[in-house]
Amino acid sequence: MHYQRIRDMREDHDLTQVQVARMLHMSQPGYSKYESGDNDIPTAVLIQLAKIYNTSIDYLLGQTNNPNRYEE
Repeated sequence: MHYQRIRDMREDHDLTQVQVARMLHMSQPGYSKYESGDNDIPTAVLIQLAKIYNTSIDYLLGQTNNPNRYEE
């Protein structure tokens, strides 16, 4: 499930939920609900997360196991 991948990426980058929430201009409890799967992640937030982690949205969503961004 992609919620696990979002958490794994945050931990791999040595970031806390508070830090990521600040980057996304939201509260930590709100961000926590994305990682737990309680709330669906809006497209705009997925785009921001992909930029933060320098990966593709497909990777964050678990549609691919290739973490590399697509070249335009």
